Amino acid sequence: MYHILIILAFMRLIVATSTAGINRRHVVQTFNPVRNVSSDTTPMQVGNGNFAFGADITGMQTFQPFGILSSWGWHNASLPTEPGETAPEDFYGVDMWTHGRLVNYDQPNASEPDISQWMIANPQRINLGRIGLYFGGQEVVEEDLLEKIQTLDLYTGTITSRFKFNGSEVIVKTRADADSDTVAFDITSSLLISGNLGVFFDYPYSDTLKFDAPFVGIWNATHSHETRLSVEKSRAQIQHTLDETSYFTEIQWDREASIVGPLSSTHRYVLTPVSSTTFSFTATYTPSSSHTLVDTLSVARASEAWWENYWEAGAFIDLTETEDARATEIQRRIISSQYLLAVNEAGKDPPQESGLVNNGWYGKFHLEMYLWHSVHWTRWNKQWMLERSINVYNRFLPSSVERARNQGYSGARWGKMSDPTGRSAPGVINSLLIWQQPHPFYFAELEYRNTPTIETLRKWDDILTHTADFMVSFAFWNTTTGVYDLGPPMYPVSENTDFNTTTNPAFELAQWRFGLDVAAKWKTRQGLPVPTNWIEVHDNLAPLPVSNETYPIYERIPNMWIDPTTLQDHPAMAGIYGLLPPTPGFNLTIMKNTAARIWAEWEFDDLYGWDFPMLAMNAARLHNPDKAIAFLTHEYFQFDDVGMPIGGTIVPTPYFPASSSLLLAVAMLASGWDGHPGQHFPEKWVVKTEGFNVTF
Repeated sequence: MYHILIILAFMRLIVATSTAGINRRHVVQTFNPVRNVSSDTTPMQVGNGNFAFGADITGMQTFQPFGILSSWGWHNASLPTEPGETAPEDFYGVDMWTHGRLVNYDQPNASEPDISQWMIANPQRINLGRIGLYFGGQEVVEEDLLEKIQTLDLYTGTITSRFKFNGSEVIVKTRADADSDTVAFDITSSLLISGNLGVFFDYPYSDTLKFDAPFVGIWNATHSHETRLSVEKSRAQIQHTLDETSYFTEIQWDREASIVGPLSSTHRYVLTPVSSTTFSFTATYTPSSSHTLVDTLSVARASEAWWENYWEAGAFIDLTETEDARATEIQRRIISSQYLLAVNEAGKDPPQESGLVNNGWYGKFHLEMYLWHSVHWTRWNKQWMLERSINVYNRFLPSSVERARNQGYSGARWGKMSDPTGRSAPGVINSLLIWQQPHPFYFAELEYRNTPTIETLRKWDDILTHTADFMVSFAFWNTTTGVYDLGPPMYPVSENTDFNTTTNPAFELAQWRFGLDVAAKWKTRQGLPVPTNWIEVHDNLAPLPVSNETYPIYERIPNMWIDPTTLQDHPAMAGIYGLLPPTPGFNLTIMKNTAARIWAEWEFDDLYGWDFPMLAMNAARLHNPDKAIAFLTHEYFQFDDVGMPIGGTIVPTPYFPASSSLLLAVAMLASGWDGHPGQHFPEKWVVKTEGFNVTF
């Protein structure tokens, strides 16, 4: 109910940009996913942003151990035992010469390999368990089920799964609660009467794999962890303990049933109903023993109410009257992305790349990706969804100030690969990447455009001040050229250059100008003085590098457009005029030249995720809507049958920055930008929009 009230409050602030009166429910349900077989890589999901349940074709996890992941479910492996490497405090990192002084960076140290790796791999996000159908002890495989059909109703957050087994129909409805880590099931089948159909609960041990996909956890390490069952009438509690981590599953059912376990040499428990053709139960996962129980009817009502309000609030776009097949596919991707991002990427922390489906980078999130993951909430006028996690900047401010101070800088240096504590995992790239630093200005300025109040200014002022102080402190005065340089050592967006020679990358320079410009405006709007050193660095920052009348990756990069490695990974130069508005010194002709060479020469099979929407936004600003649509439907930019964004060869599936950046690009096409408001779709497209605001 709390989330619903927040949604209704924000709805009062939203002004529609069209009076088309879109039938949102019809558009959404037109793209309900349907399956007849389990996927080997992605589940259908229900969830609420902090908790998600992944289902196979049975509406449970009967044949595929997809994840049950949460915001709070983390685990630390045992610390190393090597003397001098037995505690996080023993980690030192690496000292590197930086503009004439030694600076300490959180990088793996060859003299302390054990604690270095422990710091990288811990904590890991854990899979809370598995829930599946139990066929009375029979060995059943998915092929034994006949007439299988599964539908996800995106408008209500309900998965309905139907199949026949041994001639009897089985129907399973799966939902997640809006406000708790609860999954609810309603089962209908005559097999329930005979005891030939029940439910199992199982638990894995955590692992330390960097990528744990498509399934999370170790299911055959029974002796490495413990479970314990306690039972009361119509309810049970299972406690799961992994080393120092312990959590609980609170189970409640609606009629006579028994639960036993664990089965021999497993952590599997079996719940078996009797004397009825229907059976309903809920499973609530909690970090502490709460005995808080939620019934299936309450979950159903909460889920339907929350999703209806989610879809009816904020911005919306309807492409269904456009005859171009690309419009239909983009509409499918828009709708499925909006659903999946609410399930996976609307929690209390920034999301990891694979959301709550599986684990990448040990389940940790990346602050440089937070903008790509989450700024679309503001552009689609769903600010309340962003509010769940945006406080991360306040939470991480103390550790970011300490990081900057330890390196001899002012302000706050935001980390990269992080966990909920705010610690940034050691790594060469992790410690030298800088493009996450200006992102608070992007979030703040978009929010201010939507809500230009003194409260918005005060909300962000401390964060922006500390961020600007670091950015100014980080810039190095080059006495030879008479400008402020960025780097070295540093990595640009593409992460594939020599960090010892990378200087003045084009995208990061544009970011620095954008950020410091917003920082100055922020003070002026409050009637406060702009620090003179902010103005000094902003006005004397190195110009955008130019090579052969194009913007290269960084200043004096060898063999730009000749060496194949310069044409791989993220073409961040496109973001100078796409994600970002034009900044001082920007040249439109040079940008057009750059875009033309990217379109013609870049190795697109090396791109993934947000690269394509970034290129689409660049094409839109260059007034080439057909090219923008081509990027959003590119052969290397794919989404599967339930809308999961396919990662490809570089990152696992799903890779949700593809979904969120798609929405960001569509918002730009739907609303336009300062100086060019309005729609920017191909001329013959029929497009209805509601609730979008013009961007910068």
